[in-house]
Amino acid sequence: MESKQDILTPKVAIVVLNWNGWQDTIECLESVFRNEYPRYQVIVCDNDSQDGSLGHIKAWAEGRLEYVEYDRAQAEAGGDPKSSDARLVLIKTGANLGFAGGNNVGLRYALANNFDFAWLLNNDTVIKPDALTYLVERMQENPRAGICGSTVAYYRDITRVEAWGGAFYDKWLAVGKHLGISRPVSAPVDVKAVERKMDYVFGAAMFVSRDFLLDVGLMSEDYFIYCEEIDWAIRARGRYALAYAPKSIVYHKGSRSIGSAGSSLSKYYEMRNRMVVTRKHFPYALPTVYLGVVVEMIGMFLRGEWGGAKIIWDVLYNARWLKPPFPSKV
Repeated sequence: MESKQDILTPKVAIVVLNWNGWQDTIECLESVFRNEYPRYQVIVCDNDSQDGSLGHIKAWAEGRLEYVEYDRAQAEAGGDPKSSDARLVLIKTGANLGFAGGNNVGLRYALANNFDFAWLLNNDTVIKPDALTYLVERMQENPRAGICGSTVAYYRDITRVEAWGGAFYDKWLAVGKHLGISRPVSAPVDVKAVERKMDYVFGAAMFVSRDFLLDVGLMSEDYFIYCEEIDWAIRARGRYALAYAPKSIVYHKGSRSIGSAGSSLSKYYEMRNRMVVTRKHFPYALPTVYLGVVVEMIGMFLRGEWGGAKIIWDVLYNARWLKPPFPSKV
């Protein structure tokens, strides 16, 4: 039976998406289970990994903590009420559903089990023990907030900021710029100023309220990977604010799931989704976005970066991919 203190403490679902990355996921879980916040459950959604990820994660969990395993249908229905106290939930999504699709399975589980908040964490992150506590506090301070970001620092240089919570988004070029990037983690931060400039919360660590999920909906699965967080924030405009908890520290390795930032697959989805989000939300900006992409392609061609130029050409030439139905698999 829950105590009165438990009932007054918001219940948080920590959702971690895994795809062929069990080593990173286990390091993330080790930090998550050291966190000081008292009322949470961890949900790992596995996107049909082919590297034995679930077996490795279960072997790590054995003897450490209670866990339960579900397939997608069981999880989205809320799982087994008798196992609601398990500290770790493992979900087999059944396919590579992409970033939004895989996380959405975990979010449906969280909604079915009446969690107050969900924290979407990339599996290549490591958190400080008090990171979650500061997120809950910031959301309680600002009832209008629907999504809150942390101070995300570089895993390999923990003194430098990757993002103060989120980013500014230039709709005319369809590019985002992380707020506070490369600043010292110890630098003073004007939280209100950051929140005014923030157009979306950095997808590596997004803390979302239940009300936001019920009102705005889950992440769009149109993108597969990249730009989901931009789309989410745009859909929420006028209804929910974006918040930033500067003392919530998350360390991020970056580009671990899909490969290096310069990989062909990464570049393809980055370019494609810039135009998808523009067509969906800012169609009047398509001419400047197309022009910017063409200029980038020409620049790559002139520098002899044939692979990158070809990827951009493929995105422009295969414009059918920019219209529904969007591809669901790599």
